[in-house]
Amino acid sequence: MIRLSKLTDYAIVILANLARAGEGTLTAQDLADRSKVPLPTVSKLCKELSKAGLVLSHRGRHGGYGLARPADAISIAEIVEALEGPIALTSCVEPGAQPDACGLEATCPAKASWDPVSRAIQGALRGLPLSSIVLQHSNEPNDPKDADAVDVVTLGAHVS
Repeated sequence: MIRLSKLTDYAIVILANLARAGEGTLTAQDLADRSKVPLPTVSKLCKELSKAGLVLSHRGRHGGYGLARPADAISIAEIVEALEGPIALTSCVEPGAQPDACGLEATCPAKASWDPVSRAIQGALRGLPLSSIVLQHSNEPNDPKDADAVDVVTLGAHVS
């Protein structure tokens, strides 16, 4: 089964909440409250996302975290790669893979098929901006502080 890790899923939820904040900042506690992700996990993910250049950390009285770029300029692929590394179905098609990475490469009948599938998944995730999966829901449409946690559309791949 191809599945994103729970941390990557949480990172997308956190980034979606930051996208909803617009150009403002949210503290780690704000993000934990809005996303229902535990505070230690939010803090850990914000550090990782900051290292990857997806989140900016602001100090001071009005400090917190904000997106490093607009949500439409951040692809889901960037988020996945920041937390999980290169997007590849198998180690033999991973960018920069060593020849004979798995020991079967010389006789493997499947390798030629995995590369285009991996590229298709990479392309789909690169073409999916964070902004396209952020759905805004709130109890009071005019009162953003009462907003529910951000819903993230489930990503699915269809091979035809």
